[in-house]
Amino acid sequence: MSEKNRDGKRTARERLAVEREKQKAAEKRRRTLIVGASVVCVLGLAAVIGVVAANAGKDEGSDSAGPVVAPSGALGEDGLAIPVGKENAKATLTVWEDFRCPACKSFELAYRPTIHELTESGDLKVEYHLVTLIDGNLGGTGSRNSANAAACAQDAGKFAAYHDVLFDNQPPETDDAFADNAELIDLAGKVRGLDTPAFRSCVEDGKHNSWVVKSNDAFQKGGFSGTPTVLFDGKNIYEDRSMTPEKLKKMVQEANQ
Repeated sequence: MSEKNRDGKRTARERLAVEREKQKAAEKRRRTLIVGASVVCVLGLAAVIGVVAANAGKDEGSDSAGPVVAPSGALGEDGLAIPVGKENAKATLTVWEDFRCPACKSFELAYRPTIHELTESGDLKVEYHLVTLIDGNLGGTGSRNSANAAACAQDAGKFAAYHDVLFDNQPPETDDAFADNAELIDLAGKVRGLDTPAFRSCVEDGKHNSWVVKSNDAFQKGGFSGTPTVLFDGKNIYEDRSMTPEKLKKMVQEANQ
């Protein structure tokens, strides 16, 4: 083989080696860019998660913004109890409820016929306190907004009927449908005479939002374990596993003797 041919092969090998090194360097840069981009995506996601977490449960404006306006006819300390039944009834049932709370709906469906019977007969007075427990646990404003709407219904003298409608139409616990004021106004159409301009304005303006917050604060300070909390003349009967609507009726009848 001539010297010229040997030099040509050597030059070709050198060029091939150089090209391979270039390819290795390019591949290394590509891997570096991919890893770097992945880190940025993760950090970006973390930043988004951080922002979402920081804003979870927040609403436009503070829950406690504005004056505390108790609904018409509210009773008790700071006017936090909405009464249903005759004022001079000898027996009193105190109920702490959250309109997003499934256990509250179960209580209502089981005890509602008996409670209606006893309040209409004048034997029992019920004092309802509204709570935002599910908003606090799962986020959202459905508990607060529905409680405000119920207080607006109280202003119109239709709390009891609207209270029942809200529980009858309760969304799944994780569905914050009651945060939508339009939904709450639409449900008011199920109560004759409730869907008025005054009611709509009350709901949309969050007239009783601060009152709802104060009611929930009272619940927290009361040291209650959850909703519903049902007190009969001060005793928590919901914790009594032997309690039934029939037993409650008998207790009320005995209190009226």
